[in-house]
Amino acid sequence: MSDTPTLELELKQLIIDTLELEDITADDIVADEPLFIDGLGLDSIDALELGLALQKHYGITLDAEAEDTRTHFASLNALRALVEARRER
Repeated sequence: MSDTPTLELELKQLIIDTLELEDITADDIVADEPLFIDGLGLDSIDALELGLALQKHYGITLDAEAEDTRTHFASLNALRALVEARRER
């Protein structure tokens, strides 16, 4: 997976741009820290916006009601794994 660092940076920038996080830089987003509540402090509205951005940018569709969706949004690493897995299909 030679493009993992690139994909990670791409996802960080997608999060920042989509959610208009003006005081956050890519360096502020730690790959294995939670994106919601404790870590980056995102909420359910942010999750919806991020899900739409992932769909638009990567063609990934997510079921908001699915149990594994919560897992995919747990951290940047989880999000990256999701994008990599769906790209390989």
